This record gives sequence, structure tokens and C-alpha cells, in this order.
Amino acid sequence: MANTIIDTNFNFPGQKSIYKGKVREVYTLGNDLLLMVATDRLSAFDVVMPKGIPYKGQILNQIATKMMADTADIVPNWLLATPDPNVAIGYACEPFKVEMVIRGYMSGHAAREYKAGKRMLCGVPMPEGMKENDKFPEPIITPATKAEMGDHDEDISREDILKRGIVSEEDYAVLEKYTKALFQRGTEIADGRGLILVDTKYEFGKTKEGKIVLIDEIHTPDSSRYFYKEGYKERQEKGEPQKQLSKEFVRQWLISNNFQGLKGQTVPEMSDEYIETVSERYIELYENITGETFVKADISDIQNRIEQNVLNFLSE
Repeated sequence: MANTIIDTNFNFPGQKSIYKGKVREVYTLGNDLLLMVATDRLSAFDVVMPKGIPYKGQILNQIATKMMADTADIVPNWLLATPDPNVAIGYACEPFKVEMVIRGYMSGHAAREYKAGKRMLCGVPMPEGMKENDKFPEPIITPATKAEMGDHDEDISREDILKRGIVSEEDYAVLEKYTKALFQRGTEIADGRGLILVDTKYEFGKTKEGKIVLIDEIHTPDSSRYFYKEGYKERQEKGEPQKQLSKEFVRQWLISNNFQGLKGQTVPEMSDEYIETVSERYIELYENITGETFVKADISDIQNRIEQNVLNFLSE
């Protein structure tokens, strides 16, 4: 669709390198700064869809910015400034090679594994007798190894992370502590907005001073799953699907069109009409998660807007 940002190739002052992830593009600048552009790319089943979603990058960037501000008192983060609706600038970190996934409810990937008969996920037992979307007795941490663009992230246990030396035992204890604290705060924020934070993932990095900080996105619809609190119990009792706020609706649409990112499968065509509905859902997600009205940025020339805003910031 027109007026989306799918790819960038900026050349900012002091720029050293570019890394292109599934959704974000990261520019390394001088003075140990990173500049992260949230594009309008849509990733599902670790596959990037061919078309962008209008305003998606702005939505993800602004939710993450707000949530980092709302959690900075319990966990330090990398963020310094957001000079553009799609851009975050912060301190360069060495990312840990794991995503800290935490689940309060048996949904999504966990539910699919459970239905397949598995009762262990990333070395963590899941109780017998659970139904999809039931609450776990306690939130469980089910890490994943980070994948490059186009590759699938893989489940991994705490034991394997330590055994393979991916993260030291000392650092992993901090990651677990921060993950639990962030999930508790995210749960409280969601509860105040009539939502349930079902599951989410956090990513961390280490600054050159050796400080562990939260990086990337937090509590966005791409990294998290939310249910509406109202009617949750009734739906569970009746065995009905939960009304949810996440990009799971995109995954379900893909599944219904015979795509789960498996070898030999082809991404189904997304019509402009369907993309418009996805954009509208993302705006709904933003407003429900933040409790604020979404203000659309000028998308007549996104590339130029970003470039000018960043140059103005860097020249200050």
C-alpha cells in the first residue's frame, strides 16, 4: 500500500552500520548511540509479509516509548529520545541472544504445543487438565533463541542457555528478575485499562559499562497478547475463544489461508481492504493499551519526515 515505510537506507552523520531486523532497522551512530526505525512491516510466524500496514511502525514505537517510561523505575532501559513518531534513539548495547518470553496464560504457541500433547515447554512443566487460555498457577518463563530475519526463533530451556554459554548464570538471574518485574507491572497497567496481559517477550542488552538494560519494544501488540478482562471468565466456562488484542488475529487469518510459515507454504495475498482492516485493528490496540487517542502522523513523505526530524535532533 502507498504511504507505508517498508525499507530505509538513510545516511546519518556519524553513521557506522545498519542492521535490518524483521520489523525494525537499527542504525549505529557515533557516541555509542543506536537509532531504531520502526517500519510498517508485518511479521507473523517469523515471516515478513509482502505489504506494509499503515501507521503500524508509529503505533509500535509510541506504545514501546510509553511503556518504557512507565517501567523505568523498576528496570533501566536503553531509550534516550524519540525525535520522530517512528524513531527511537538510545544507548548502544550488546544484545543478549535470547528473548525472555513470559506467559501468564496458556495461549498461542504454548496452547498449540499443549494440544499436540506436550506438557513441557522450554524445560518448564505445564499442568495437566488445562484448557486453552486458562491462567497458569504462576507465570512461566519460556525463552527463545533470537533468529536473524526470515529464520524461526527456537524454544530453549534455562538449562540449555547456561550449558551452551549463551548467557552467564549471573546475568541470567538478572534477566529473570527483570522479566518477572516487568510482567507484573505490565499486568497492573493492563488491568487498569480493562485488559489482561496474557504473554509477552522482553529483550535485554548490556551497555559498555556492563549494565543490563531493557531494549527493543515492550508491551506492544507485536510482542504481547492481551485479552479483554470483561467476559473472560464467561468465555472460558463456555469454551469460547477469548476476545483479544494482539496480532493473533493476523496469525489466525494466515492459518485459515493455509499458512503457518512452514516449508513449501506460500504467503496468501493480502488485499488493500484487508490491510486497511489490519491498520484499524492496530489503532484500536494502541488506544486500548495506552488509554490515549491515536494521533496519525503525516505519512505523505515518511522517509523525508524521518530524515529531517533525526537530523534536527542530532544537530542540537
